[in-house]
Amino acid sequence: CKRTKMLLASWLSVTCAVSGALLKPGALRAPPIVMNLFDDLKSKTAPYGPPVVIGEEEIMSQKAHGTSAVPVQKELRWSCRADLADQICNFNRNFAENCGYWEWTTTFLKEEGTPTSEGEVTFYDSNTGEPLFYGPRGRSWDSFVKESRAHGWPSFRDAEVNWEHVRVLSNGE
Repeated sequence: CKRTKMLLASWLSVTCAVSGALLKPGALRAPPIVMNLFDDLKSKTAPYGPPVVIGEEEIMSQKAHGTSAVPVQKELRWSCRADLADQICNFNRNFAENCGYWEWTTTFLKEEGTPTSEGEVTFYDSNTGEPLFYGPRGRSWDSFVKESRAHGWPSFRDAEVNWEHVRVLSNGE
């Protein structure tokens, strides 16, 4: 697995809090194929349709604590490291945690169940505690885990995103 440019689809930034931010759309869908590079460069609209909610670049401006008003919460779920979560969530726009961190370093799978588990898990913003994702929704636990393993971190689909709190920038961040 390679590290990819992500913001809040990152495992630490959205899933490790005890209790609204941004989401990298790569976890949701691939951008449309651009037939003409110049058409894409001239476009003033984002290539994402509903249910995606587009946010302004200002969301990522400097604030009191990096790109957030507050640091991540101290007590994170699934034995996630608060210092690493804080670095990824608030002082980084280029990478997420290492591929496989969610599976090999955290207690997520042990605490949440086996591939036959039923029901949804709520994934919270590590800074604000707002619910960002509910999963699996519209698919089995086994499907959620398999897709997440293939991506290297939890992978959420559009139906699993809480669009009240998640925004995507027009550049896909």
